[in-house]
Amino acid sequence: MAELSRAQIFDLLNRPGPLWLPGVDLTEADLRWADLGSANLSGADLSGAQLQAAILGTANLSAAKLVHANLRGAGMQGADLRWADLRGADLTGADLSLADLREADLRDAQVTPAQLRRASFLQGARGQPALSG
Repeated sequence: MAELSRAQIFDLLNRPGPLWLPGVDLTEADLRWADLGSANLSGADLSGAQLQAAILGTANLSAAKLVHANLRGAGMQGADLRWADLRGADLTGADLSLADLREADLRDAQVTPAQLRRASFLQGARGQPALSG
């Protein structure tokens, strides 16, 4: 999918119902406080995106690229983050309760203090996630 303009992003965020944007390029997008709950962003590139306090509960972020994304205080309860690339992401204060982080790459990610109640982790081909504080 082509890169979206700020106006197109604003328009999409103000439509009813969950977003369906698999593979979208949202590199460095400003999505602070955006309601992306239940959105399909599988395979999307959100590298360097500003997602502070965004609502991402039950969003499909499988295989999404969130390298150096700012997710401070984001609500990510029940989000699907399988195979997501979260290297260097800031998850400080994010709520990842019930999130599926199996096979996610968390190297150099800031995850403390974050809510991780009943989140799923599994060591896989990419190795043990590095949880740093």
